[in-house]
Amino acid sequence: MSSLFEIPIHKLKGVGKSRAELFVKLGVKSVGDLIRYYPRAYEDWSKPVSIADAQNGEVCCIRATVASPVTEGYTKNGKYFVRFTAYDETSAIKITFFNNRFISDKIKRDEQYYFYGKITKDNFGIQMISPTLTHVSNAQTVHPIYNLTAGMSNKIIEGCVRQALSMLPDVIKDPLPEFIRQEYSLCDLRFALQNIHQPNSAEDVKKARHRLVFEELLILNLGLRNLKNKRRSETAVKVTKSYSDEFEKLLPFKLTNAQRRAITDCINDVMNKKTSMNRLVQGDVGSGKTAVAASVCYTMAKNGYQCAFMVPTEILATQHYNSFCELFKNCNINISLLTGSATATEKRRIRQSLASGETDIVIGTHALITEDTEFKNLGIAITDEQHRFGVAQRGALLGKGENPHLLVMSATPIPRTLGLIIYGDLDISIIDELPPGRKAVATYLIDAGKRHRAYSFIKNELKKGNCCYIICPLVEEGELPLAAAEEYAAELMLDEFSDYPVGLLHGKMKSKDKESVMQKFADGEISLLVATTVVEVGVDVKNATVIMIENAERFGLSQLHQLRGRVGRGQEQSYCILLSDSKSEDTLKRLSVMCRTNSGFEIADEDLKLRGPGDFFGSRQHGLPTLSIADLSDMQSVAVSQQAAEEIIRISPDLSDERLKGIRAEIRRLMSKAGENTLN
Repeated sequence: MSSLFEIPIHKLKGVGKSRAELFVKLGVKSVGDLIRYYPRAYEDWSKPVSIADAQNGEVCCIRATVASPVTEGYTKNGKYFVRFTAYDETSAIKITFFNNRFISDKIKRDEQYYFYGKITKDNFGIQMISPTLTHVSNAQTVHPIYNLTAGMSNKIIEGCVRQALSMLPDVIKDPLPEFIRQEYSLCDLRFALQNIHQPNSAEDVKKARHRLVFEELLILNLGLRNLKNKRRSETAVKVTKSYSDEFEKLLPFKLTNAQRRAITDCINDVMNKKTSMNRLVQGDVGSGKTAVAASVCYTMAKNGYQCAFMVPTEILATQHYNSFCELFKNCNINISLLTGSATATEKRRIRQSLASGETDIVIGTHALITEDTEFKNLGIAITDEQHRFGVAQRGALLGKGENPHLLVMSATPIPRTLGLIIYGDLDISIIDELPPGRKAVATYLIDAGKRHRAYSFIKNELKKGNCCYIICPLVEEGELPLAAAEEYAAELMLDEFSDYPVGLLHGKMKSKDKESVMQKFADGEISLLVATTVVEVGVDVKNATVIMIENAERFGLSQLHQLRGRVGRGQEQSYCILLSDSKSEDTLKRLSVMCRTNSGFEIADEDLKLRGPGDFFGSRQHGLPTLSIADLSDMQSVAVSQQAAEEIIRISPDLSDERLKGIRAEIRRLMSKAGENTLN
């Protein structure tokens, strides 16, 4: 099987240069790739309906005999067509094909065919336009449907797949060892490949799919675990003493048990392991992740190491800098702020203090990873809002030291079962409780009829000296002009909120303008901020008490939860108003989840069930390889694959067992899609 990945796709009969290029667009470069290019769906031809029983608008399969000669012609607008009549024992049907000059050569009068397509019944009788067809002598009862690209037909792919399957060796080396196949009741690889492409029944598809999904998720699990181990390089950073207790005494509040657990996990990593820490601290909005980072920085600085804390925006960097300065003001710890907007003189001064070791903790944006930023002895790199930084940026920051420790933080709720896959190269600590005194944000779902009542409610909050957000309808690129957000803000300024300073924030503003607006909002110079989702991750504004989200049905639950996290950060009761005129039962059910719970993890689980994994990550963003058949929202299969992976790791932690030779080869193949080489 592995050798088929070395045979270029153009070696197949009927695949010339241009067709090979079309296959490459589909991600198919070799014969082996084609065999692993699985159908996206199936048409069931096993139970054809009679012509008379076929319902108008129904997509179905009929078995009929061609009754008339094929006629050809052109429509009034010049479109070429082929037409003929077919019949069964109940009625007749007109079959028409457009712009298909080859179909007439395939159709023979008085012979029987299967036709699969949409039935139309009108004054002209019963018709079917451009159906899929095949002669009854060679019809499959279950018909595979593939993803296509312009210029490629399903028929072409089927024919090429048929050739590719005929090239399989008599004995296929199954990557899954016999003991795994038996324990999890899996068919062998030959059966799976044959029946995923050319099944005889829906049951055969089910067996084949179950096996191939299991295999792909197992390989992904083992590949990512192996990647995690591979990245565990021995570090030169030696931490000999924990200062966690001393740090806690500096705080004006008590840490939660969850925060203490996360701090303990980090300190154990940096003190007791020879390899560098690679840890994710994942906590809901407002759970206190920054305090965890500050505690770890305190211990690292007290042990003589420098700390780099990288965040996505300048205003967030400034906020963290001010918090750290206040917290460590009497601790003999030097803290610097390095951002792109600093003057050249200021940047030079800060970089000199980093290179000399005078700065203990630096907080900044992407300016931390420029070539001219050097550290004397970087001990730990921390990134906040992990999803805003790519793997390359994280690697650039780590490259500033000698295998320093890594701590990444994220408030993006991810279903727990997916944690191992999404953050496969990181250990995970979860902060699953909020600090005492933090009130849950009250969330309400309303329609446009209550908009002005919502405006009145917002005004009452503004009169108290609080500030509020209104999130504009989601404007996707190419869908609506930016003017929609600007007009909306202007209307509010001139009408409902003419007595209050209103600001506008959107993603196409220059960075310095965005920073300026957010700073004015944080300082109270702007009371009401009209914004797009650019505020999803933003500054901590303690007196922001209301966020109203227009067209809430157009956001995923996880994104709505992130937006809701912009309020409720102080001691006052805060509110989230979801505005939607949707009448869809599914949409209203989804939005009601927001009203029922403030738990990001519960919301993430619901979002995954309702929308699939797209809301949480894209394969390119997180460096995951593209999956061919498995679906990460299939939680049962994910859980079973993790169980099998753990069993294999117990047997052979480094996968060197001879029975796992095929698994090692599949790991290399799958992970190479993401540019990773996980096995030597």
